[in-house]
Amino acid sequence: MKVEQDCEHGENSANLNEMLLNQLREITGIQDLQVLQSALNASQGDISHAVGLLTLQTQGEEQVPEEPSADQQREASNNHNNQAKDDLQTAIELSLQESQQAQAEERELHRALEASAEENAAQVKRKRSEASGESCSPADWIRQEGCPVGIRNVGNTCWFSAVIQSLFHLPVFRRLVLNYCLSERVLEKCKSHSEKRNIAFMQELRCLFALMVGSNRRFVDPSAAVELLRDAFRTSEAQQDVSEFTHKLLDWLEDAFQLAANGSNPEDKQDNPMVQLFYGTFVAQRVHDGKTLSTIEQFGQYPLQVNGFNNLDECLEGAMVEGEIESLHCDQTVSSGQERWFSKLPPVLTFELSRFEFNQSLGRPEKIHKKLEFPQVMYMDRYLHRNVEQTHGRRGEVKRLKDQLTVLQQKLESQTEPEDAGSSNGSDCTQTATQRTPIHKPFTQCRPPMDGPLHPAPHSVTEEELHFVRSCLTRWRTEVENNINELKASIDKVSQALEGMYSDNSLCQVPYRLHAVLVHEGQASAGHYWAYIYDHTRKCWLKYNDVMVTESTWEELVRDSYGGMTNASAYCLMYINDRLPHLIAEDTDDETGQVLQGMDSLPPILRRYVREDNRWFQQELREWEEQFCQASQEEPSAPSEHNNVNSEEPSTEPQHPKPEPTPESNQEQSHEAAEGAVAEPVQEPVQKSEEALAIPVGLESLSPQFSEEVKQVAEEAASTSLAESQPDEGPDRSQSPVSTVGVETEMAGQPDSEQTGPEAVSDPQAEPEGSEETEAEAASAEGGPTETIHSRPVNEVSEVEIPNVGKIVVLSEADGYNEELMLTPAMQGIILAIAKARQVFDQDGPEAGLIKAFHEEYSRLYELSQEETTPHQDPRLQHVLVYFFQNKAPNPIIERTLLEQFGDRNLSFDDRAVSIMREARAKLRLIRPEDMDMEEYLQWQDDYSMFKTVFAYLLTGLEQYQNGKIREALIYLAHAYQDNTALLKTGERKGVDQTLIALYRRKCLKELNENAATLFKTGEENDVEEAVTIMNDCVIPCMHLMVRDSISQEDMEVIEAIRNHWCSYLEQDMDESLQEKLSEFLPRVLDCSAERVVLKEPPKVRKSPHDLCSRLAAVMESIHSTSIVTVK
Repeated sequence: MKVEQDCEHGENSANLNEMLLNQLREITGIQDLQVLQSALNASQGDISHAVGLLTLQTQGEEQVPEEPSADQQREASNNHNNQAKDDLQTAIELSLQESQQAQAEERELHRALEASAEENAAQVKRKRSEASGESCSPADWIRQEGCPVGIRNVGNTCWFSAVIQSLFHLPVFRRLVLNYCLSERVLEKCKSHSEKRNIAFMQELRCLFALMVGSNRRFVDPSAAVELLRDAFRTSEAQQDVSEFTHKLLDWLEDAFQLAANGSNPEDKQDNPMVQLFYGTFVAQRVHDGKTLSTIEQFGQYPLQVNGFNNLDECLEGAMVEGEIESLHCDQTVSSGQERWFSKLPPVLTFELSRFEFNQSLGRPEKIHKKLEFPQVMYMDRYLHRNVEQTHGRRGEVKRLKDQLTVLQQKLESQTEPEDAGSSNGSDCTQTATQRTPIHKPFTQCRPPMDGPLHPAPHSVTEEELHFVRSCLTRWRTEVENNINELKASIDKVSQALEGMYSDNSLCQVPYRLHAVLVHEGQASAGHYWAYIYDHTRKCWLKYNDVMVTESTWEELVRDSYGGMTNASAYCLMYINDRLPHLIAEDTDDETGQVLQGMDSLPPILRRYVREDNRWFQQELREWEEQFCQASQEEPSAPSEHNNVNSEEPSTEPQHPKPEPTPESNQEQSHEAAEGAVAEPVQEPVQKSEEALAIPVGLESLSPQFSEEVKQVAEEAASTSLAESQPDEGPDRSQSPVSTVGVETEMAGQPDSEQTGPEAVSDPQAEPEGSEETEAEAASAEGGPTETIHSRPVNEVSEVEIPNVGKIVVLSEADGYNEELMLTPAMQGIILAIAKARQVFDQDGPEAGLIKAFHEEYSRLYELSQEETTPHQDPRLQHVLVYFFQNKAPNPIIERTLLEQFGDRNLSFDDRAVSIMREARAKLRLIRPEDMDMEEYLQWQDDYSMFKTVFAYLLTGLEQYQNGKIREALIYLAHAYQDNTALLKTGERKGVDQTLIALYRRKCLKELNENAATLFKTGEENDVEEAVTIMNDCVIPCMHLMVRDSISQEDMEVIEAIRNHWCSYLEQDMDESLQEKLSEFLPRVLDCSAERVVLKEPPKVRKSPHDLCSRLAAVMESIHSTSIVTVK
């Protein structure tokens, strides 16, 4: 059995040593304390080893001699003891030599193991993270409601997670970071590298904190902030020390807030919120030549030594006073020196526990696993400078009581532990209390020692003498028991006085509550960090271990943090002032006083940032779900022959599918699948031509010049692919997955006369499932194997028929492909730009291809924005960027909008488009909130959406008017006019020409009023009710809106005509019921300012840009030719 771990690390506990010696004495029967102590030291605390050393004696020593005389017996006893000691000393020396050799071998083994551990630290961390909750399924990444967010370990960054979580869950610190802002004037003055770096880190920290507040993810990725911090250290892979990182973090934050506080004025740092929150001051006093010298110094994290102390108070005593001071539980004193007294404590008080020491023999640092206790609430009064006199008095009293306690303990030991019979020359008088051990009766199987000579004794005792001795012994026993009880009572009284020395009310006025405990598990060279943080809302402890956040208890915290039993122990303690409730108070609404939670507590710009990230996350989840369903549907169900062809491919587990296969893997899988395909000789050239022709052609809705450009690019791509193909392709070509000649013929040879009208373009397209069924039927009709359709390789291509475009080739895995969206002008332009960048993509990769395609589309859209608007077409409907160009939107907004279109998931129809789409998404994620105004960006997007809505309302209203549905037309036109008015207030090109809307609004209003009047004249109850409904729901609200706007002369004339018409009924004779109905709505016709306007909401309308372009042309043609528009 081994001694406790704290003894292994240098703690000389008197009680433990005494217990071990007593156990050895009971087991071996040896009473010599020096022999026992030597054996215990040689065995390094191993009781079994010590017993083995003490029992190494020859068999001859066990033999019992014949009955000797008294002198012979004494001489034999002395010789026996000397011989035993010599043999024991020899055994101890041999054991020490063997032990030293074993220790050297063990040191070499430890060095090798630690070197291996350091090399594999990153892999171990990743495995730990995966085992503790980083599931491959995005569905497991969803944050549970009310649960805090974890931080992902991106490679030896558990130290980052532990510190950041402890700071983030301090509401006062979180508010400071989230609301950090610098003016433009201050930013212009920041020229140095350190200032720019600090500002950049601050912005990254803001984004990270915002995600931790409102993200839907269970954990967030801190890579951006971590990379900035890693640059400040010597190596990017080293395991960072928590104190080193926290110092660097607070320094950077202090400098960043200094810029915000007073424009980088180094003379006044007291206004810096970081200084006010984390930094305090202490007074250092020392005596020199009889004079007391004092200096005031600032401190942040206060370092404390662990070795030699049992609790946090003792550590503080040792750190604050370098002089002769009495500790409550420590007998050690140090020489006189200086004293430190806190003059100002920070609201957040952080203690660094130094658990490392350098081992000279091993030549490397070692961790101290000693147990150290700390309280949940700590009173700092005894360490304050204002309490110097009182604390000095208490320390003097502590010294006096400890001296008294020592005397009482010695008296108690003298009563309970008589002197050793084997001692001589008064040596016991010099022994300390810890060296006085009681004599225990040895085990019966051990031979009793013959330590002393025999003394003469009387042969007989009278009854009277025996009674007298018994009476004396009884009286002495009673006196000794009374003395022992009195001593114990005195010891308890003195101990209670010591324990309560600093517990009275006068020294309990400055409480600090434990907020966070940072724990380190492992050794000095490597390990893992996590944090226990107190949730002040739930009133419980939470454990933050990278991505895992779990509820914990104080008992678990103590087990992991005190140390002494395992290699996990507290490394940093964070206390907060318990008298400052604002430190843990959550944000509240200024008006209602309610607590702001989640997204409501974020500034607007960060709120937009988090919503954007949540949108990306939802999109990732949808893509994963679709791929999961697709993987489940495409599980192998073919005969054994097909399974044998693909037996070498790795099986895909539906539970953990890959988000998106890389282009390289796609090509490899396609090549493997091609070996087992039917048309093996022509598979490779066909694939090349498919990539070249994967561009929808026939963009009739765009300008003729653009359509011709599309066709030219497609023809060039087709000719290039045919030139690269083999010239001797056989007649089996028609049975290949795609016939290149057939595709080219159908695209280029389609006559213009066969193109359908714009109505056909707006019709809903066939579902993808339907197209797949059609392909399956065609394959079976041609006699091809149907199983190749159901279990075809992942990257096999297929033909898709698009009206007015022809057949294009897409990958069967393109689950994001949407035929209807591919018809939009915006998507057609993106596809064309990607095709133009094909050569750059093949030579320089996806990023260069994206830049080239981006430039092509940007230039095309700018030229399109310069085209003149005509009654039959409006270029703004073709693309949002045309709208932005014409309204002079800022460049960052234009560029981000175009980049988002390159990241559209509908581009996943071939490898090149997928690669460019991923590259665009990656660049979108790099855009930070400070790079652009997200409020302004979203406002521009809303403006364009409103612009399309206005156009949709206008066209729908005109179509309804053409078809005689006047009531519905008026509602659409009234809403179009109102929304268009709001757009035109911010720019003349942001809305539609109001003249056309106003014209047909007047026509509808006038005609609808005439219809209502006609119904009202009939006098029929149903007709009258219908007339009143028309007036209340349509005519009167529209009149009110017209009057409230800057009304034109034409509108005023129509309104006056309506009023005069209904007033004329007052001069006519009519039934009483009609008069009552007229009196209900006539006042509202005459007075348009007396009530709130409620206009019925129109039904939802289609506002696809492609749909609006065709509808505009058709409606305007119908208006000019007076023909009726067909509405489907």
